[in-house]
Amino acid sequence: MKKNIFLLFALSLILNVSFAQNRIKIDSLQEVVISSSRIDLPFKENSRTIQLITAEDLKKSGVTNVADALQQIAGIDIRRRGTSGMQADLYIRGGSFDQTLLLIDGIKVDDAQTGHHTMNLALPIEVIKRIEIIKGPAARVFGQNAFTGAVNIVTKDSLDNSVSLDLKAGSYGQVSAAVTAGVNLEDSSHIIHFSKNASNGYRYNTDFDNTNFVLKSTFDKKELPIEMLVSLSERNFGANGFYATPAAINQYEKTKASLVGFSTTIKKGNFTWKPKVYWRRNEDEYSYVRSNPSLYRNVHISNKFAAELNGTYTSNIGVTGFGIETAKVLLSSNNLGASNRFVSTLFLEHRLNLLKNKLDITPGVAVTYFSDFKFFAFPGIDIGYQLLNNVRIYGNAGYTYRVPTYTDMYYKSATTIGNSNLEPEKAFAQELGLKWNVSNFDLSAAAFNRNSNHLIDYVKDLSTDPWQAQNIQDITTKGFETQLLYKFTVNSFNQKLQIGYSFIEDDVKHSNYNFSQYALNSMKHQFVGSYTMQFLKNFSNTISYRYAERTTGNSYSVVDLGASYHLKAFEISLFANNIFNTAYTETNLIPMPKGNLLFGIHYNFR
Repeated sequence: MKKNIFLLFALSLILNVSFAQNRIKIDSLQEVVISSSRIDLPFKENSRTIQLITAEDLKKSGVTNVADALQQIAGIDIRRRGTSGMQADLYIRGGSFDQTLLLIDGIKVDDAQTGHHTMNLALPIEVIKRIEIIKGPAARVFGQNAFTGAVNIVTKDSLDNSVSLDLKAGSYGQVSAAVTAGVNLEDSSHIIHFSKNASNGYRYNTDFDNTNFVLKSTFDKKELPIEMLVSLSERNFGANGFYATPAAINQYEKTKASLVGFSTTIKKGNFTWKPKVYWRRNEDEYSYVRSNPSLYRNVHISNKFAAELNGTYTSNIGVTGFGIETAKVLLSSNNLGASNRFVSTLFLEHRLNLLKNKLDITPGVAVTYFSDFKFFAFPGIDIGYQLLNNVRIYGNAGYTYRVPTYTDMYYKSATTIGNSNLEPEKAFAQELGLKWNVSNFDLSAAAFNRNSNHLIDYVKDLSTDPWQAQNIQDITTKGFETQLLYKFTVNSFNQKLQIGYSFIEDDVKHSNYNFSQYALNSMKHQFVGSYTMQFLKNFSNTISYRYAERTTGNSYSVVDLGASYHLKAFEISLFANNIFNTAYTETNLIPMPKGNLLFGIHYNFR
């Protein structure tokens, strides 16, 4: 009954908007250049399914972290363990958390140990310019791990000379403080951020203590701008039921993720060069019993040292994109042992514009060498056609893959055994889509299919046997998704309505083993909606709704509310999560918190 009420509420919002008489031409995102692609393209000219979350969206929604913000995108499944994004897994279009790639300013921050650490470096929202969400096969663009898509967090370029202070407090003893400063000099600019976030926990052993530090600097702005990015995130949290079984209530985890990267852009004639070098490090300490770590403790340290050189060449026959990247990956672990891997990838693609630039065709290929898996080649193609000035149809197809994590290959315990002979997972994916974009209205829809082979499953013949990792699963995933964005005005105040829906159906070809641990629990039906409204000067609020029905049949609806009031340099905010006290879980039978509040005060010193 509650689900029907909220669906009717969403429908009534659409009808009200349709009859709004006062409209305004509001700048859209169509001219935003997608920086995650090798060939720079405006958003409206891209022949892939890409969605954007802007800094303004983050601010007005009231969310406090990237994980919660991604919840409002159809086709994205964020499975959180606890609050404030302390531990969250990122899924795109029914893939696993190991099959999604996270980038920061185009730097790949994947972790070779496990995809559970993908979100460890999700930046504080105060330094984010926008989030680019790329769905579908992306191996030929990004290389391995972009099996079902990728998320690129783009940091702000610079801030005016200013210092801002944010203080928040709320339910479960949650308190946070953040300082963000900008320095804009004649030949350099700098953004520095420090924040601390802690909570007593919403149930036994779910307390956390999170520290973030970010430094973004641009040097030699007039001649050859060189960007430096330094990020550190330390998370200590009680992990009641997070891993193993829900009965493991005394688990505890400490992670420390860091990134140091340098990049620049060099333009010379028809060539554009984009070199990058970076170091990504992750430390993970897991204790099965918090009060007695020596009983069972895993300590993992992973390092990735990488260099990339991407480039484009523009000619009268189109734009050619090319690149090479090399990386050295090191792992030291008391459970997984010591491992190292050398990875090198060559990229090549070419964009043709035909029929007076109405038709674009972009074939490409990525060839990767792994020191422990040898060579793999993964081709793909994007095709787009501009039907009308504001209507575009597109399609893409390609092979995609991901190599097993070190956890898949080497993990060992009394109940689970890895397999060092595992092969990469592979898939052939296709997509057809449509985009309709005008200044105050965006509509997109896409249908997709993915044929996956050699997926890793944990299986056994007897109930008393340990789980063993094997390449045995074949799955066909079909789906459809649509997203609508509409901007309008009421009494000269700007309003924004966003609605999204996705459908996923998995056809699993079962193995001959008697027991299988691989349990698909995709969001079969997912509906998301948000309405950012303003009817009074200096006061605005956003109501967000999401409905999920998983493959297992479980379903739930959650409503959040964000509100803010501006008074000169002050901003007072309120974020209310799960305001109707819905009881639900997102993963591993971990109950998510019921209604809770977070109050905030922001002050900007100038």
